[in-house]
Amino acid sequence: MSTLTSVLIVVAVVAVLLIIAGALYARRRSAHGGGRRALHRRFGPEYDRVLARHDGDAKATDRELQDRVRRHGDLTPRPLAPGVREQYDAEWAAVQERFVDSPRRAVADADQLLGRLAADRGFPDAGRYEDQLAALSVHHPRHIEGYREVHRAARADSGASTEGLREAMVDARELFDDLVADRAVDHGRHRPGHGQSQGRGHGRGHLLRPRGSGA
Repeated sequence: MSTLTSVLIVVAVVAVLLIIAGALYARRRSAHGGGRRALHRRFGPEYDRVLARHDGDAKATDRELQDRVRRHGDLTPRPLAPGVREQYDAEWAAVQERFVDSPRRAVADADQLLGRLAADRGFPDAGRYEDQLAALSVHHPRHIEGYREVHRAARADSGASTEGLREAMVDARELFDDLVADRAVDHGRHRPGHGQSQGRGHGRGHLLRPRGSGA
């Protein structure tokens, strides 16, 4: 074997190894870079909340959110029949009105109502709250915090102030609107017509002022 042939073989081997190394690097970068960016776009503020819970550990955050997508990403929400949708609208309006005289009871009712509505849409049953929350976070990530706040505030020992209860109700209304209107997840894109449900007579906050609040 001539020296030139040996050199060409070595060059070819090195080139192949560089190509393989480049492919592996690109794959790893996609998993931890592009994948991370995709997760952040998909989950929005939910990504930041999970990141804070993991004390800034981005890899742990990615693993948790990727697991949520793996377990619940293929879920196809069931549509609501028009009559059922109207019934839920009426129930939410009644909960808002109840808030005026009994804020804590209204928040507890809102928590149960959201859990039942999510189950009717095909998400895990409210009895498996953590699974239900995880599934909802995949399909409605930008409004899931309102449900979390209501669930937390509904606990008798939550210590939430009346204003805190009101804010939880207002935030939870965003998820209610998405679920009852069969809106698809937008993953952060602008959603034309957002807020149109207010025209149905159920404003987001105008009824949520307890008696004697001065509002």
